[in-house]
Amino acid sequence: MNFYPIFWKEMMIIRKKPWRFIASSLIMPVLYLVTFGWGLGRGMNVSGGRYLEFVLPGILALSAMNNSFGPVSTSLNISKLYTKTIEEVLVSPVSHWDIALGRALTGLVRGMFSAFMLLLVGVVTGVQLHMTLTFLAILALTAFCFGAAGVAAAMIARSHEDMSNFNSFFIIPMSFLAGTFFSPDRLPEPFKSLILVYPLTHASLLLRALASGGSPALVSTAVLAAYTLLFFLLAAMMVKKTA
Repeated sequence: MNFYPIFWKEMMIIRKKPWRFIASSLIMPVLYLVTFGWGLGRGMNVSGGRYLEFVLPGILALSAMNNSFGPVSTSLNISKLYTKTIEEVLVSPVSHWDIALGRALTGLVRGMFSAFMLLLVGVVTGVQLHMTLTFLAILALTAFCFGAAGVAAAMIARSHEDMSNFNSFFIIPMSFLAGTFFSPDRLPEPFKSLILVYPLTHASLLLRALASGGSPALVSTAVLAAYTLLFFLLAAMMVKKTA
């Protein structure tokens, strides 16, 4: 339980400015929903259903990714390069596992909150999705996965430019290519195989299958779980190396 003080500290920061947290969590996913779901996708049908019901699970995965990776990596990067407050944590009697876990759990909370708010918007506007515990578990796994990735990226980065490069070459391409707004099956080889490398692709595929009442693919579940474990181990290793 040594991770809890680290996690609780981040939660207290959110509690001090709740409306800013809510607004920042909602603005981008709602823009995606309006633009692609109600704008470009209005009147479109995919696989016998409305495009909005097809795209919302992908946007939920995208929202979980952005709101777990971004705030975690930015906050940790600033505390490492500028305020130097991370040094107080690194010299404390808290293991590198607990530091990585506490920060990654912060990403999980941020990502899940954003996804829940977006899901509420979708339900209010008439989007019909099959909500199950497995659906929520995959959503939580996605948020934790990218929360851990945010910790790893922040600890690897040596400057803000490095963090910008992580976003440019890792996060932004995934946002648009990882099957969020379209099915990977529509792409020709080798592009289809290429985007299947992205963890967000498998998160989108899993959530979309579950939202339509189907079963999660074992391969995608295994890939997402493997990425989660990899990112967490890398995060803990980089925290230990920095200490």
